Amino acid sequence: MALTPEAKVKAQVKKILDAHKAYYFSPATGGYGRSGVPDIVCCHNGRFIGIEVKADSNTPTALQLRELQRINDAGGKALWVNAETLDKVRLALTES
Repeated sequence: MALTPEAKVKAQVKKILDAHKAYYFSPATGGYGRSGVPDIVCCHNGRFIGIEVKADSNTPTALQLRELQRINDAGGKALWVNAETLDKVRLALTES
């Protein structure tokens, strides 16, 4: 089965996280989950990171942006990436 464009970017993000030995998972949303949560939730060197993944030139929804802001406001790191901005993940993992 072929991967969707977003799934391809998620796979690239997970490869970066693996290379940095980060703990991560993709939360289940829908009827039992919280809407708007990032696609990937990560812990690296004791730091909480939420990553919203987008394909092509897509951007996060208002709800997703709100959740990313709530993570940042709580002292975590939240970002959104696409195939052209994967360096944002690397940067988040190497920041103090």
